[in-house]
Amino acid sequence: MYNQNNIFAKILRGEIPCDKIYEDKYTLAFKDINPQAPTHVLIVPTLHAQNAAELAEISSVVLASLFKAAKQIASDRELT
Repeated sequence: MYNQNNIFAKILRGEIPCDKIYEDKYTLAFKDINPQAPTHVLIVPTLHAQNAAELAEISSVVLASLFKAAKQIASDRELT
């Protein structure tokens, strides 16, 4: 069961601020507050899912959106 009180759910609801770098209907990407690399971005779905397998069962459109966001962010930051 999806935990509505996890940190990502709180970020999606706007209860915890984040440094957004990409957002669309299905995806939110933001800078990690404790980066492990010069460019460290977290990309999360806006739908509630516990893992990628569950997300894929819910919607392949959302899963595709995550990959689209990753590609766009990498391209924008010249990481490809």
